Amino acid sequence: MPACESFGNHPLNKPVVVSEEALVAPVIVPEVTSGSVAKAVTAGPAYVVLGGISLSHFLNDTMQSLIPSVYPILKASYALDFAQIGLITLAFQFTASLLQPVIGHFTDRKAQPFSLAIGMGFTFFGLLLLSVAQQYAIILVAAALVGLGSAVFHPESARIARLASGGRYGFAQSVFQVGGSFGTSMGPLLAALIVVPFGQPSIAWFSSIAFLAIVILWRIGHWYKPQITAKKMPLIEVHPDAPSSRRVKIALVVLVALLFSKQLYVASLSSYYIFYLIDKFAVSTQAAQFYLFIFLASNAAGAFFGGPLGDRFGRKYVIWFSILGALPFTLALPYAGLFASAVLTVFIGFIISSATSSIIVFAQELMPHRFGMISGVFFGFAFGIGGLGAAVLGRVADHTGIAFVYQVCAFLPAIGLFAVFLPKMPRAAR
Repeated sequence: MPACESFGNHPLNKPVVVSEEALVAPVIVPEVTSGSVAKAVTAGPAYVVLGGISLSHFLNDTMQSLIPSVYPILKASYALDFAQIGLITLAFQFTASLLQPVIGHFTDRKAQPFSLAIGMGFTFFGLLLLSVAQQYAIILVAAALVGLGSAVFHPESARIARLASGGRYGFAQSVFQVGGSFGTSMGPLLAALIVVPFGQPSIAWFSSIAFLAIVILWRIGHWYKPQITAKKMPLIEVHPDAPSSRRVKIALVVLVALLFSKQLYVASLSSYYIFYLIDKFAVSTQAAQFYLFIFLASNAAGAFFGGPLGDRFGRKYVIWFSILGALPFTLALPYAGLFASAVLTVFIGFIISSATSSIIVFAQELMPHRFGMISGVFFGFAFGIGGLGAAVLGRVADHTGIAFVYQVCAFLPAIGLFAVFLPKMPRAAR
């Protein structure tokens, strides 16, 4: 498709110098000229491909979000404590965190157009295993299989979204992200409507969603395959205003810290908000899942708007607003009533999630020669921080109470102050 012709030599891909051994890239289009670049950007994004990869992200994250959504059922059925609940999250997200950078590094060197469909197969079997698991160890294995599917899915699907962007990288990343965010928000809703009334075996019904995703991703693989070549990429030129290698390293550390504050807070709500509402306001499990859906839906909406705003005004400014802007609301949440809590989580979810696309695209533009690995590190880090944070917070909740957890987590967005150390990117790469 013409929207992809610009990927190899677009100016946005040229902010840093790389060593000779780093010049092997998996996705380029031969004979890309400045005229073809201009033509591709004029043509705009490949909307069908973006829609397909976003829909696949929606289906993937819908299935993944079922795991935390059924925690109350698993806790009651198997007499689990909060620490054991946290370990389930860790098992799910540890496989994704550990393997995503490895898979991203591998696909940087040799892209695998049908790996997405194969990876979705792990999610398929993980859901089936979770639906019949009767022992805690089997639940952990099932959660790890779903995490493995996520590890295969995210790095390569992020690359496809960029290929189909037509130069609008923030917009493409937002379209990709919003699919996943809305999928995450659907988990509690579907759990309340299906899993709570019909029990743990009904989780197997969601394997049909995995099968649909496999079909879509197989078709996208056929579109992706012609874009792949084993040729070497020419030397990446330096933009005169690009940050130095030292500033790039500092910026990556800062972006990791910002993602830490964002994802750990989101993990605290995703994993324990249901229990917090039940404990503090004595609502039913089903009602608590609807309140969690409200937060996750606002999280999805914010993920969509953050990318285009970053394209227009600069990603650094969006990052500043999205992290620090949520701080007043997170500080107020532990002291709010039930209705006020629902309203606050709408603002928190919308504001804090608008940083996601800008953080990821900022990192990709800092190291375009390692696109798959950077995508894997940041997606994987997000999953890893969520899993590790959920395990630690579960242990804290067992000893101090769930309300204390939210009083401590309220200060996490203050880490956004580190955004002051982000470099000013060249105008073309903002």
